[in-house]
Amino acid sequence: MRYFEARKARIEIIPMIDIMFFMLVFFIMITLHMIPNAGLRMRLPSSASAQSVPPPKVTVTLAADGSVSVDGHTFSTADLTALLAKRPDPAHTVVTIEGAWDAQLQKLVNVMDACRAAGVTQVSLAAQPEKVD
Repeated sequence: MRYFEARKARIEIIPMIDIMFFMLVFFIMITLHMIPNAGLRMRLPSSASAQSVPPPKVTVTLAADGSVSVDGHTFSTADLTALLAKRPDPAHTVVTIEGAWDAQLQKLVNVMDACRAAGVTQVSLAAQPEKVD
């Protein structure tokens, strides 16, 4: 007579845990793409040949007054060299310099020299695409 006995219902928890972990990973990945890069709002120079580049590992901001900042912290060129040299692999560190529209060319060259002194070989300049009327 065991055939007709009512069985107690069971809730399988292992598949539910798998689904919850999958959802956790999904939401973490989506959240990481929603966080914007930190930086200062600047009026970048325009260029007719501007191209998209992969996201940089380090973004250096050069203001019009010649101050250099990374992630909101102001550095001298010597401190910038030390900061970039501390990175695990400076030769493969991608640095983008966001120079203000009215920044001095000599200050830009000083920042590029600081990057080269740290061993960084991949330096790019940020520019906005030129608007064609």
